[in-house]
Amino acid sequence: MAARKKKADEHSSKGTFDEGVSALEAVVAELESGELPLEKALESFEKGIALVRQLNERLNHAEKRIEVLSRGSEGELVVAPLDEGDGEE
Repeated sequence: MAARKKKADEHSSKGTFDEGVSALEAVVAELESGELPLEKALESFEKGIALVRQLNERLNHAEKRIEVLSRGSEGELVVAPLDEGDGEE
């Protein structure tokens, strides 16, 4: 139970996925403006890379939580959770 709370706290401290995407869009716009000094541009680029990695991690986590539709023994559609052991490194 404590592990779930810790994970929830980690996710809430990083903000929502949409907030992350908005932050990344702001970084991209800043870089595309071409008005940043080199050092600031490098800092922004590093921030953008970190955001991309965080967002990718969140997408991978969400993907693992998606339920998969599959066919039962009599051909009916059943909902089964995606096996969380698949694809983990």
